[in-house]
Amino acid sequence: MAGTVTMYSTTWCGYCRRLKSQMDREGIAYNEVNIEHDPESAAFVEKANGGNQTVPTLLIVSPAGTESVMTNPSLARAAVAVWSRAVAG
Repeated sequence: MAGTVTMYSTTWCGYCRRLKSQMDREGIAYNEVNIEHDPESAAFVEKANGGNQTVPTLLIVSPAGTESVMTNPSLARAAVAVWSRAVAG
């Protein structure tokens, strides 16, 4: 089983656009979910961020199923989390 990265975002979020372009440039694959169009995803983001809809929020799931949530991470933090979980499983 491969690990996954989900980015919860909105269309108007500049931080989301920046992280997406950086991840694209580095070849880090992710699925994007717009929380404005998905109430369940908005609720997940709120739960992960103390009741706030803070984006970008990343959900990283390792091949072994271990989950990690990061809020507005730098590319470096996101890359380390993605790559370490891909290797560690």
